[in-house]
Amino acid sequence: MNRPRRLKWQYPVIAVVAAGAATFGVIHTTTPTAATAAAKKKPGATDRIKNDPPPRLFTDARVADVAEQQTVQKHTAGALFIQWKAAHGTTRDDKAFTIWVTQQVPAPPSKAERTAELHQVQQLAKARTAAGKKAATWLELHGKGDIWKLYGHDQRELLPKEQGAVDKSELKRALKLAKAITEKVAASDKQPAPYVLDPTLRPDKHVTTGQKGPYSYPSRHAAKSAAAVTLLNGWAPHRDEDYQAMAAQVVYSRLYMAGHVTSDITAGTLVGDLVGDYFDYVDNADSALSAGK
Repeated sequence: MNRPRRLKWQYPVIAVVAAGAATFGVIHTTTPTAATAAAKKKPGATDRIKNDPPPRLFTDARVADVAEQQTVQKHTAGALFIQWKAAHGTTRDDKAFTIWVTQQVPAPPSKAERTAELHQVQQLAKARTAAGKKAATWLELHGKGDIWKLYGHDQRELLPKEQGAVDKSELKRALKLAKAITEKVAASDKQPAPYVLDPTLRPDKHVTTGQKGPYSYPSRHAAKSAAAVTLLNGWAPHRDEDYQAMAAQVVYSRLYMAGHVTSDITAGTLVGDLVGDYFDYVDNADSALSAGK
């Protein structure tokens, strides 16, 4: 369990996309207008990771604690979501759900507790390595969405086009809602990120004297990761271990580079789990209804 994960999933997908792009270039050499438009198109998640492939990531042993915390939050979210189902059934109401989720997020830790968490991050920062910073930087950049969208792309390769389009849309909506809820809670609770409390943790952030934000409770990376894992696992349960392992990598990177403390991660994971359960539950109900027609 102490070996680094060799996340092979990127390379087959990227190879297929690259081959497709090459074919496209050959076929459409006589349509410069279309080629020009394609060249100006904003790169998608697949292209961004293709152009910036992952370095060697953290070992399973390094991320084991956060992986365990994610498992605990998943059980907590499951118990809480029963309350939402009892009150709302299968009705999709993003506005009401957002309000409800914000009420389920625990109050941020006390000043003393957060100071203790900051000390943990400071100790972790002292042990950073060049390889660790490279891994964490890549995970920070692509963990907000690219990784999960690429996993979704991988799944869609084996689905009918119509179903693949639905899944893509749902994943995008879930990531967006997870982001919106974390930002709403963060703006209310106003807990400064670790590197704001201690600018020496991230000199590259150029924190100014008296700066309050950005606020880090709860973690947006953790929320998006948890929401994506729930949906992706629902669509391809046999890949659950890979999804969970990558989520642990993403959230650990946020501790490693002082973007968050532990309570930020657990609160964000709870938000993401609830968002994932919400989309999964409503989607399954819609599918069952369609099948019964």
